Amino acid sequence: MTKDVPTLYEWAGGTEALNRLTSTFYEKVLADPLLEPVFRNMSGDHPAHVAAFIGEVFGGPAIYSEKLGGHAGMIKHHLGRHLTEEQRRRWIALILDAADEVGLPDDPEFRSALVAYLEWGTRLARLNSQDGAAPELNEPMPKWGWGVPGGPYQPPSTN
Repeated sequence: MTKDVPTLYEWAGGTEALNRLTSTFYEKVLADPLLEPVFRNMSGDHPAHVAAFIGEVFGGPAIYSEKLGGHAGMIKHHLGRHLTEEQRRRWIALILDAADEVGLPDDPEFRSALVAYLEWGTRLARLNSQDGAAPELNEPMPKWGWGVPGGPYQPPSTN
């Protein structure tokens, strides 16, 4: 017997949940003295674009690839930004706070996958933001899954 395992996108709550996440997150960013200078000139659509990117990476619709430049487009947004390790860590802390605030699933399996993606993605963004970075722009859109846990938390049956 096989079980149906939802995508991370489905488990998170889809587009609506990811839009709540990024809207709440960028409110926090704009109030943060370390990150506000990096994002002060972002467009009003920026939170929705980031939600679309995360959604696609997590198995949702390919909106970012179809309309916003795919993985190469996201990489280009980070070129020359000179992001610091302190900014990277604050970014992660604030998005995890926002995830709690908007009620994203908090089961260990989902949060493990979310944190793994955030660590990978922010480290890539930081690397690509430095002088002399020459990122590969032909890479496909990342696809993130459940990783080692293999799916969402399922309480033990009490049969």
